[in-house]
Amino acid sequence: MKNKNKTAFITGATSGIGEATAKLFASNGINLILCGRRKEKLEVLQKELSDKTEVYILSFDIKNKKAVFEAVESLPKEFSEIDILINNAGNAHGLEPINEGDTDDWDAMIDINVKGLLYVSKAIAPKMVEKKSGHIINIGSTAAKEVYPNGGVYCATKHAVDALNQAMRIDLHKHGIRVGAVHPGLVETEFSKVRFKGDESRADNVYKGFDPLTPEDIADVVHFVVTRPYYVNITDLVIVPNAQATATILTKE
Repeated sequence: MKNKNKTAFITGATSGIGEATAKLFASNGINLILCGRRKEKLEVLQKELSDKTEVYILSFDIKNKKAVFEAVESLPKEFSEIDILINNAGNAHGLEPINEGDTDDWDAMIDINVKGLLYVSKAIAPKMVEKKSGHIINIGSTAAKEVYPNGGVYCATKHAVDALNQAMRIDLHKHGIRVGAVHPGLVETEFSKVRFKGDESRADNVYKGFDPLTPEDIADVVHFVVTRPYYVNITDLVIVPNAQATATILTKE
């Protein structure tokens, strides 16, 4: 797929995998619509990348259905044709057994990881159907493929992403739209800081004693997937650090 004049819509673009993907896409001439809740970070990223490509920013929360549809509908004409959707936004909240879990944490994960992904996809997919082309990449997790102690609801939401990815591919196949998922293992981002509610020492400990993946590693994979010839569709890809066998089996120094 040639990058020239292609436009990518990236959710969760203010940090981690989303930000790294935005930077790599910009370096390869893909126009960008960058989305996130932190407008000031979006503005910094827009300024940084605008000398490489065209960049438009949208500040909204993907769990707010009304805000999602209003944001997509507000796009100017030059950004209204979206070729690539990167459903990247997602969060983990808490790490407790079911009997001790915080229902507000559960709501946040379901609202963002599942419903938010659905809202954004529903807002964008119909136009892809109209033009019979487009590519949707859903960022999942190894938690979509296994379940681990104290992570039941997070794992459930990522299992849902896995199921939705497969369902989207089936539903949109007849319209010529490519759909695939990238499922990362341990990536050093703000993920653990959010999960542990700002406890930086606990979050930092997650990544000590081994080489975790970086956001740039995942961005490389995403860019590879979206730049294959259009007859190629990479539908499901798992990437983990070499030290990680499963969520609970990790070789540390």
